[in-house]
Amino acid sequence: MKEGIHPNYKTTKVSCACGSAWETKSIEDEIRLDVCSACHPFFTGQQKFVNRGGRVEKFKNKYNL
Repeated sequence: MKEGIHPNYKTTKVSCACGSAWETKSIEDEIRLDVCSACHPFFTGQQKFVNRGGRVEKFKNKYNL
């Protein structure tokens, strides 16, 4: 590899709006996130499933079939 053309790869602090923080490697000095795996509803199990009827059910209900 050529010398002097690659960015400086260093330890970086990553912080989330929920308060979680960890370290990783990046070319950035600091990374701030809005949502991480500690607070995202999909990963925490607080995901809301909206059970709405589909188009077929709406059609059947509309015409009393």
